[in-house]
Formats: sequence, C-alpha cells, structure tokens
Amino acid sequence: MRIAVAQLIQETNTYSPIPTTLETFKRYFYLHGEEMLTGLGDQRIETPGMLSVLRSSNAQVVPLIAASACASGALTKDTYETLVGELLERLKAAGKVDGVLLALHGAMAAEHEDDADGATIERVRKLVGPDVPIGVSFDLHGLMTKRMLQPNTFLLGYKEYPHIDMFETGERLARLMLDVLAGKRKPVMSLVKLPLLVSPMVTRTTDGPLRPVVERARQMEAEGRVLHASLFPVQPWLDLPDLGFGVLVCADRDQKACDAAANELASMVWTRRDEFEANLLPLEKTIDIAMNSPGVTVVGDSGDTPTGGSAADSTAVLSGLLKKGAGKWDRPIYLSFCDAEVAKEAAAAGIGATRKFRIGHKVSVDAGKPIEITARVVTLSEGVYAQRDKGAKGMRIDNGLTAVLAIGALRVAVRSHPAMEWDTGMYHSVGLDPAEAGLVFVKSPSHFRVAYGPFADRILMADTPGPTLGNMRSLVLKRAPRPLYPLDKATWSPA
Repeated sequence: MRIAVAQLIQETNTYSPIPTTLETFKRYFYLHGEEMLTGLGDQRIETPGMLSVLRSSNAQVVPLIAASACASGALTKDTYETLVGELLERLKAAGKVDGVLLALHGAMAAEHEDDADGATIERVRKLVGPDVPIGVSFDLHGLMTKRMLQPNTFLLGYKEYPHIDMFETGERLARLMLDVLAGKRKPVMSLVKLPLLVSPMVTRTTDGPLRPVVERARQMEAEGRVLHASLFPVQPWLDLPDLGFGVLVCADRDQKACDAAANELASMVWTRRDEFEANLLPLEKTIDIAMNSPGVTVVGDSGDTPTGGSAADSTAVLSGLLKKGAGKWDRPIYLSFCDAEVAKEAAAAGIGATRKFRIGHKVSVDAGKPIEITARVVTLSEGVYAQRDKGAKGMRIDNGLTAVLAIGALRVAVRSHPAMEWDTGMYHSVGLDPAEAGLVFVKSPSHFRVAYGPFADRILMADTPGPTLGNMRSLVLKRAPRPLYPLDKATWSPA
C-alpha cells in the first residue's frame, strides 16, 4: 500500500491585522517531501502520529509537504497556491497511491478562498479520482463545511481541548485508513451545523458545559455505534458564511445511525447553549485579586491571543499594571509582548542598560497607540525554544530576537514574532520561572491551563480588547450567517 501524507495547518482570524505569508509558515515549519519523514522529530503533532502507525504496517509512505503557521489573517493568494500547488505536484509526481492522509486545521481561509481547507480536499479528490480514499484530521476549532464532505473521504477531529491529543489524532486517522484499505471499514459521514457561537474559554473537554456532550460522544464510540464523533465549537473570529458550531460523525456503512448520532449530540449542545458564557473579569479586578492573594495567579489575556490570530502587541495589560502601581509590588510579575522594534532597540542598548521605549501597537495600529516606558534590559536571546509541556511538546517555536525588560517588579518578555503561548517554555527560555512569580499573564484562552495549572493557585480570565475577544456579544459580523446565538435569537431542531 502506498499512502500519501501531508500536513497544511493554519488558523485564520478575519479580524487579525497580520496577513499570512510563506514566511509565517517558515517560522514554524515548512518541510518538503522526504524532509518531513525526519524533520518533525519527536513533536507530538498529527503527522508524526500518522507516520508512527504507517511505519508499523506494510504501508509505503509517500511524503508530500508538512507546513504549519501561527494563527493570523487570511493567507495571501500566492501563499495558498504555492503550498497547495506543491502538495498537488508532489502527489501527481508520485503516481498511483492507494490512499491520502491530510492533517488540516479546518479554519484556514485565503484572500481568494473562504473555505481554503475545503478547497484543498476538493482539489486532492479531483487529482486522485473517486476511488482513492482520503482521510483528513482537523483541529476541533475548525469551521466545518459541506464542501469538505467529498466522496470516499472520512474526517475526524481532536477529542481534547486543551489540545493534548494531536499525535493521537494522527494515529487514529492512519489506523482508520489502514482498515479502509483492508476492506474492514467503509466510512460514512454526517455533519450538523448549529447557529451557535461559543468562546474557546468555555469549550474545554475536561470540564464545563461541553463535558457531558464529550462523554456521550465517547460512549457512542465505545458502544461501536460510530467510529468517531467529533465536536467542532469553531474558533469564533471568522466572519465567514459557514460560521457556526459543527458536529461531525463518522460511522461504518450505516448512514442512518450516523445521522442519528450527529443529531443527538447537536441536540445536547443546543440544549446547553445558555451555559456557554465565558467567565470574564475586568482586567483591573484580576490584578487586584492577584496583588491581594497568596501564591501564583495566572491570568489569560483573552483579547490578545496570538494562537487565535492577534498581533500580541496590545498595551492593555501593561497599561493596567502600570496604573495599579504594580511595579512596586514585592513579588515578580511576568507578561509577554510582541514588538520587534523594541526588541531591536533593547539589543542595541545592551544588557543592564536603562532607557525609554515606545512599546505596543506597531502592527495593530488601528487598535491603540504605543505607550512610553522606562525599563532596564535584563536579558537578550534569539527567542528559539522547544515546547516542554503536555500538548505540542517538542514543537519548535521561533519568537525571534527577544528582550526581557524590567520595570520594577514587572518582567516584560518582548519578542519579535507572535507565537503560541501554550507552554511555560516561553518564559523559561528567557530565564523566567513562572512558578516563582506572584502574577503571570498569558495570551491564551484555554490551552495554557495544561502547562500553568499544576502550579497556579488560581487561574483567571481577563476581559481584554483585541481580535480574539472572549465576549461573543461584542463580535461585529458582516458576512456570517444570521441569526447566530447569543448575538441573536435563534432556533434549531434536528433534521
């Protein structure tokens, strides 16, 4: 068996001020052909999971491309066509294949193509013809569309959020492909969409309103009623025509059972729609709680999340801390920032130097203005590290030139590129141990809980502004379908 494998992952935020280019991918990884067989090392992500299963079978791997990028704005047309063009050219050059495995995100959009992931699946299907099975994995924040339901194509998503099962998702996809090629399985799919938007802060699979639905999905799988039941709360910062919560079920041959399972899970979600209310606190209150509480307080900066597509250059948190006089606190306070200009100025000044900086809103220029600070340069680094905590452990992160600036008790890690903040490695890599701080800010809606939860005495979410805001009622939508709950009164019933 010859099975082609490719990964092409990016999460688009239509409110992001940052276009996605090839350079955005190269800062994470962009591997070609044989490079992807070893180039991902021991990263706990989808493609290595697929490869581990295929290598243990008699399958021959046909490597195409493996590319991943930080969440940001839509891909430029040239970027999308270059990536997909290479994937298709390598697939065409490979000759006959028995199956194709794709690791996609599900929420990728391009300048010329709203449903970029759907277009990729469609183009692969057209190239290989109707008889070659295609298996696709998605992030559970993907935006599911009917276009993705191509003939002889099976789809499944992560089971966990925070994302700790990316590698295992790749394994599940590859195992199902082997079963399909052996004639043991014949997958059928069912997709149900709900007119519902929920914040990623309240769609954890570990607790909260989604947990009972997750448990029912796992029960269906254990009973053999379905092969895979996937929930797609979707990341909500996508002002696109197909926006909405998705339930995607894969069953073996029985379309009626597949449809019934999808409708049952969707009904459970819809019944709980009023429970998906993000527990956001005013920024000032989170600071007050931290400064008047023992132990370590970790605060999620909900509006300025680079894994959701922000520029990570909002001054909201830094300004709030300075107004509270937090620099005079007797315990350290850590926060991150993205400002390539300030990082460069700090490097020119050198470690130990104290000077003034104009920081913030160099990219998100329409969202605010820079503020002036006086700070001491504490450390300088290249900003490259491997993630250390559960989830995407081993993934290489490139923050670019990074400077730690001190303003009294404040330690501001100023990097050059926006990148995911799931992992404590972001701080450890610049000499800061979050477990020793009194207050730590992280630009992440939920995933940071995996890494910071073990030592945090409390975790709070701040209602901060930005392109990843957590209050769904504040979203401004122009292209999304309406009505959408909770922005509007909406109704839904099973088909």
